[in-house]
Amino acid sequence: MEDVELLRKFLTPVHPLNEEEWQAFSSIWQPFACKRKTVLTTAGETERHLYYVLDGVQRSFYIGNKEEEATVVFTYPPSFSGIADSFLTQTPTKYFFETLTPSRFLRTTYHQVDELMTTFPGIQKLILKATSFALKGVLERQVELQCFSATEKFKALLKRSPHLLQLIPHKYLASYLGIDATNFSKLLGSVRL
Repeated sequence: MEDVELLRKFLTPVHPLNEEEWQAFSSIWQPFACKRKTVLTTAGETERHLYYVLDGVQRSFYIGNKEEEATVVFTYPPSFSGIADSFLTQTPTKYFFETLTPSRFLRTTYHQVDELMTTFPGIQKLILKATSFALKGVLERQVELQCFSATEKFKALLKRSPHLLQLIPHKYLASYLGIDATNFSKLLGSVRL
């Protein structure tokens, strides 16, 4: 299946576009690939691109005052990727965005998306709905971080994305869950779904 058709299949349940809208929307995406451990966006930059993940795993992370890293989100197919808040507001980010594995994307720019949202109300509605679902996920994750025990967070991760255990270094998974790497190792050996 052509990559742009994978994008269409992903977006149609969110908000279907009519043929004119789809032709305009599909025309702005370009293939883009990079090696593992490639930093695509650095803290202080403004995110200029929106990515649709075709292959690979990426992460967004924050580096604190004591140089400790906090993994904020992982992305993998099929999903959008990049630093969403910086992309949508066109303001500098506090986060880094890097590939953890070799990755293949479709990529577009803020200006292309913005122009289409101005021209086509259906595309504007699609972006609003996609952003709303992303916000819903962020709020659910916030509850997990603040209210769940380490075991509950680990079980939620296994339920949502069990394949990540084989793809991502465990130190990043521990950071994502907000638990110590030693505790993560203990959970890995003891918790079953």
